[in-house]
Amino acid sequence: MFQQLTLIQMAMVAVGLAALGIITVEGVLISRRRGGEPYDWAAFWTTVRINLWRVVVESLPMGAVLGVALPFGAWMYAHRLWTVPMDTAWGWAAMFFCTEFFYYWMHRTGHRVRWYWASHQVHHTGNQYNLTAAFRQSLTGKISGGFVFFAPQCLLGFSPDAVLLSYIVNLVYQFWIHTDLIGKLGWMEGVLNTPSAHRVHHAANVEYLDCNYGGTIMLFDRIFGTYVTEQDGVPIRYGLVKPQTSNSALKICLAEWWAMVKDLRKVRGPRDLVGYLFGPPGWAPNGQGLTTEDLRAHMTALTGQPAGVPPEWLLDGRVPPEEDNGPETVFSASPFPMR
Repeated sequence: MFQQLTLIQMAMVAVGLAALGIITVEGVLISRRRGGEPYDWAAFWTTVRINLWRVVVESLPMGAVLGVALPFGAWMYAHRLWTVPMDTAWGWAAMFFCTEFFYYWMHRTGHRVRWYWASHQVHHTGNQYNLTAAFRQSLTGKISGGFVFFAPQCLLGFSPDAVLLSYIVNLVYQFWIHTDLIGKLGWMEGVLNTPSAHRVHHAANVEYLDCNYGGTIMLFDRIFGTYVTEQDGVPIRYGLVKPQTSNSALKICLAEWWAMVKDLRKVRGPRDLVGYLFGPPGWAPNGQGLTTEDLRAHMTALTGQPAGVPPEWLLDGRVPPEEDNGPETVFSASPFPMR
């Protein structure tokens, strides 16, 4: 298995180099596009530095110690309930849907549980939506432990090698959807994970938060009620609700972990401890937080509907202007802590 892993790693390096060339071409095309936002080359190089740090982290002894995904999967497979034959078409079809199911829940948890969000938020820090976002990944994924979502596949009878391969295929598919150069794709919308569907997922617009978690298909988003379509005429603001403006690779990767440490200093009991670690991002005691639900409730109080206000207005305490009353104003007492 480890020999095969080496081959997979070599293949991923080759894919990564090819993708880097494609990303560069995209950057040049966007830079030459008239009337649009200039391509953020600083963010491009930040993503490159993040990936160099990933290479360093993976080469450290600590990386080997924390790399428990494969041994854990092997242990689960040794205690499997049955064996799924991977020399059959139905075996690979079952693997595809099983991987998609567990990916959906891993991804949804990555947005709804702060411990996992601390790692996953790195992927959402880009303030532009382009192919570099596909490679802006966390240094701390093994610490947060997202691999536990795929280990049960081994218990169900899929070999660790097959699980790893299917997960890689799932991620490779997602490379091309990180772009705003491709519009809606007709009948594919709502069936496959498309650039349009994933643009919505990466949006910081409050009405778009926490949706479209599927990797390659939208099946489980539709089943569990998290599928949202891109609305025509609604400009998307990408990035985090509170935008990340730093180009420091380490700061981007560790920002939420550090914020979590600071919040833990304020713990006054078990409920606070659980909330700060495993509550939704933005959770705070007594409902004084910045969770998706808090933001939507606040927006509804301001506008009468949970949509239509830039998220930074909610953070800054601004209210939308009346049609004839000039620029926006600031209300006197925002109920949310400005974290």
